[in-house]
Amino acid sequence: MTSEDTAFGEDYLLFRVYGKIFACYGFNLEDYFVAKCDPDYALDLRDRHDEITPAWHWNKRYWNQISLHGNLSDDTIISLIRHSYSEVVKKLPKRIKSDCPEICDIQ
Repeated sequence: MTSEDTAFGEDYLLFRVYGKIFACYGFNLEDYFVAKCDPDYALDLRDRHDEITPAWHWNKRYWNQISLHGNLSDDTIISLIRHSYSEVVKKLPKRIKSDCPEICDIQ
């Protein structure tokens, strides 16, 4: 079950799966969004892409700030969102994953 809310105020749209945040879009920073990432992959992405940096005000080990302007392809951006979703889903309790296997089927 995915949802959206503005728990951090009207300037930020949070995207959640079973109540856990996997992405955040700041309306006052229209060129960026924040997504969760595997720590090793996060470092690799930051080394390879100027558009990907540690997320401000988030745990920089797990969260990337991703610019929507630059050289990242749409496919790469979509892949990063899917990766973020998967990172959150894999930490959900087994009970939830077994009751709702469709949440694990993002491609």
